[in-house]
Amino acid sequence: MVQAYILIQTEVGKAASVAAEISGIPGVTQAEDVTGPYDIIVRAEARNVDELGKLVVAQIQGVEGITRTLTCPIVHI
Repeated sequence: MVQAYILIQTEVGKAASVAAEISGIPGVTQAEDVTGPYDIIVRAEARNVDELGKLVVAQIQGVEGITRTLTCPIVHI
């Protein structure tokens, strides 16, 4: 299982609606509005890195109002 944090920037005033829509996507375990340089932080999981990439590119980035994402895979050192 691969887990990651996905940092998301949205159009002004869209963070709450984007977070609500993203939270319903399978593979997303948490979506929270935050303050700072990013508007939403998502925690997601997938079977492997390829599936994680598909989740981010095909589903999360397709949500209306998102302007940029940054995917940070979780590592266990």
